[in-house]
Amino acid sequence: MKNKLTALTEKKNQLDSFLPHPAELISNLDEWLKVELTYTSNAIEGNTLSRQETALVIEKGLTVEGKTVREHMEAINHALALDLVKTLSSKKRQNITEADILDIHKLILTRIDDNNAGRYRRVSVRIAGSTVIMSNPLKVPDLMKEFIDWLRSDNSDHPVTLAARAHYKLVTIHPFTDGNGRTARLLMNLLLRQSGYPMAIIRKEDRQKYISFIEKAQLDGSIDDYLELIYEAADRSLDIYLEAAQGSLPSPAKSKLAGKLLKIGQLAKLTAETVPTLRFWTREGLLEVKDYSPGGYQLYDPSMVERVRQIRQWQNESRLTLNEIKHKLNTPLLP
Repeated sequence: MKNKLTALTEKKNQLDSFLPHPAELISNLDEWLKVELTYTSNAIEGNTLSRQETALVIEKGLTVEGKTVREHMEAINHALALDLVKTLSSKKRQNITEADILDIHKLILTRIDDNNAGRYRRVSVRIAGSTVIMSNPLKVPDLMKEFIDWLRSDNSDHPVTLAARAHYKLVTIHPFTDGNGRTARLLMNLLLRQSGYPMAIIRKEDRQKYISFIEKAQLDGSIDDYLELIYEAADRSLDIYLEAAQGSLPSPAKSKLAGKLLKIGQLAKLTAETVPTLRFWTREGLLEVKDYSPGGYQLYDPSMVERVRQIRQWQNESRLTLNEIKHKLNTPLLP
């Protein structure tokens, strides 16, 4: 496990070597991250919105047929809470307060359960299918004060370990009637961001391992499997950010991407377009998705770089409509 932390530190140092990151690169990554974190965090809790549907809800404000009002609100609320986390990340860890955590939670449950949004639970709770006994609600305020004291204290843990432990401690206290997992994951990512690390994404396909590893730690104190899962999540995020940073550089750094399929963030950076624009053009049939990553991300052939530039040129210089551009590209309309 020590080797894993060393590798994380080395990748983080490599990412720092590209500082300062271009504002457009940061914007593209933030847009991608908002959708991805919202989708995965909600999916872990049972939300059935797909990744694309989540993007439509939080970027376009659209309603997805067949999905509940609660599922829509969970997406909207998580995106707003993530914005708050980004604001709070300018604070030092030693200045995090209970009020900050309550504010995050309030956004998570607003218009879903306003009576409990931003308030500690006053009732006993049990997790379905788990033998873990949660804290007495009367003890929650004191446990949270102890947690904040620990969080703000001097700590020699590696930043990723500290963030992972904070997540574990908060979800184990289980201070709220609902929204504990989402709040704990956002707090973890707040701490990672404060330390200069990208936010960690716990994938939907890792849901069962994630839940069982937390429960294992709660029952017998064996936290290593849980920590390893968080380290892997942090490692994936570092890889994504490193790829994006390398893709943002002039040649010869850009040549590293030659022949590789591009993620939408990379395509956005190479073409100076926004991720939402590329998503829209993809949905309209202007851009072709070559493949999908194991995580479900759309992958584009490098030839799409020139196509994006051509589309923009036709729009700006020839004032062509989307239908006219589709005709020129000989790309069939999507049904």
